[in-house]
Amino acid sequence: MPDFAEPLERVIQQFKRLPGIGQKSAQRLAFHVLRTSREDAARLAEALLDVKDNLGICAECNNISDAELCPYCRDSNRDRSQVCVVEEPHNIVGIEITRQFFGLYHVLHGSLSPLRAIGPEQLKIKSLLQRIGSGGVEEVILATSPNVEGEATAVYLSKLLKPLGLKVTRIAMGVPVGSDLEFADEVTMWKALEGRREL
Repeated sequence: MPDFAEPLERVIQQFKRLPGIGQKSAQRLAFHVLRTSREDAARLAEALLDVKDNLGICAECNNISDAELCPYCRDSNRDRSQVCVVEEPHNIVGIEITRQFFGLYHVLHGSLSPLRAIGPEQLKIKSLLQRIGSGGVEEVILATSPNVEGEATAVYLSKLLKPLGLKVTRIAMGVPVGSDLEFADEVTMWKALEGRREL
């Protein structure tokens, strides 16, 4: 016998399917929806369906877009000679908030992971090579995650791209600003030393 009325239990189960949402969080969200007005619940449902019905993938970079091209690819002021490769669309936000990168992006939609049966053919690598083949790209910045899968993806892409005569760079990694060196692990310190620069 469920702990809650069947409609509420269904909402809880749906919230639990979301990443990072456990039983308690799902219950809090479900009770919040229950307390809100019907209009608020309808707006939430409409927004969820709108995302599914009206968003797609950019034809050029694979970012999420509400048109054929995403806002970055449509922007004629962006530097088309630089392409920053990221794993997922939400990774772009972290780069954009710095206001230091003015090039374009390419979203792979994942990273290489033999354990999860994700190989090069499951990623958007072919379209990256096609973009580069059409000319104009001088530098590819590999901004994959600093974990085993991200590193494997960066190494794989580097081996594919360097023979094409491009400048291939990797984002720097190491000790985060505001942290203490005594808490840095061995790999973080190694990456920080490896990526050091002259002042």
